[in-house]
Amino acid sequence: MEFQSAMNDMNGGEQEQPTAETTPVVRFGEVSEITLQAEIANRVKRKAKRRGRVLAEMMPSSPNGKAPDSPTKMKAKVKDRHSRTGRRGLPKKGGAGGKGTWGKLVEVYDDGPARDSNDPNYDSEEEEYVVTPTLPEMSVDEFQQHGEEVIKEYFEHSDVDEVLMSLGEYNIYSFKHEIPRLAVTIAMEKKPAYRELISVLLSDMYGTLVTSKDMMKGFDVLLDEVEDLKLDTPDAEEVLGNFIARAVADDCLPPAYVTKNGVSSSAARDALKRAKMLLSMKHGLARLDNVWGIGGGQRPVMYLVNKMKLLLQEYLSSGDISEACRCVQELDVPHFHHELVYEAVMTVLEAYSEQCLEMMCKLLQHMDKATIITSDQMTTGFRRIYDDMTEIVLDIPNGYLFLTKLVEKGHLYGFIQQHVVDELPQRGRKRFVSEGDGGTIKDPEY
Repeated sequence: MEFQSAMNDMNGGEQEQPTAETTPVVRFGEVSEITLQAEIANRVKRKAKRRGRVLAEMMPSSPNGKAPDSPTKMKAKVKDRHSRTGRRGLPKKGGAGGKGTWGKLVEVYDDGPARDSNDPNYDSEEEEYVVTPTLPEMSVDEFQQHGEEVIKEYFEHSDVDEVLMSLGEYNIYSFKHEIPRLAVTIAMEKKPAYRELISVLLSDMYGTLVTSKDMMKGFDVLLDEVEDLKLDTPDAEEVLGNFIARAVADDCLPPAYVTKNGVSSSAARDALKRAKMLLSMKHGLARLDNVWGIGGGQRPVMYLVNKMKLLLQEYLSSGDISEACRCVQELDVPHFHHELVYEAVMTVLEAYSEQCLEMMCKLLQHMDKATIITSDQMTTGFRRIYDDMTEIVLDIPNGYLFLTKLVEKGHLYGFIQQHVVDELPQRGRKRFVSEGDGGTIKDPEY
């Protein structure tokens, strides 16, 4: 009863007193579940005072007659992340996920915007951000001047990648056909080893620096200029035909190019005829890999020796020093010129003729002055003769005599140095009187 009176006092006397009908009878020492539920149900429920209600009472009314927003509503507006203008913004990172994700594909493989309009990723609005080249295009004369320097340097280092990088830096978008035309024009005046380098360069630049259309246009210009090229290269039509056949074998030109019509000059027709003949040979495509011949250092030694012997014999019969020098340079074996000196000295010793001695001295003198044969190669050739003289005199008894004359005259002409003269071997003294003979001279027949 005291507990109920206390609860009534807390409720302010507003609650009615429970009647005997609704109040269960509880025996002494027993607390039923019904009594606890009734006490909980009769407990006064008080509401907590809200700060927002107090603030709302303190805020002034809106001038337009509308009630101001409550702080709860204002706070909800601050947290609202939706667009207030009705426009929908882009998702985070353009739909590529948030923190800890891989991101968009363009972030991993940043190749820039798609350039092809058929590409699904193509966006026409990104075209305005494409950077266009601002450098002015080179003139044909400027390219020929710079391109010729690049090609000549290529003959020295033989680095194809360096040439392609250098030529790719030039702004020549409208006349790229000038690249193969200039390269072939320069190579036509060079020896076969340089022409092989240009053929390799044409094969590597196709598809990366020039297209098939540029390659065909470049050779069209060469066919039109073949008559002028013959002024510097007498066999220009043959050389151009080799270049065309090699380009077809390397898939730089289509095979139908050799059957084209509408060629004006006879020299151009001869060039196409030679290219067609080379391609129609049995195993022609495989043979065209050596259309310029094998390089000097790659040829067999006996082949080079026979070539040198042949050109010396031709020189003795014709007396043409310039032709002999040209044949030596075409062999392209400057490291093997000591063999030419060796064969020239052996020719003099075997001929046993003053005329041959004089002609060989003039030839070696000219090659020494023209630096075709270096002093080291000349010295090496004579030292080889010195070392083999003990065997040479078995076939040429007067070999020492003519060798001495050749060395002395060579020193006089200036192509033999003094230390080579000092190293000249001398034949041993022949003994006619043996010990114990008393000084008598033996019979020569003995």
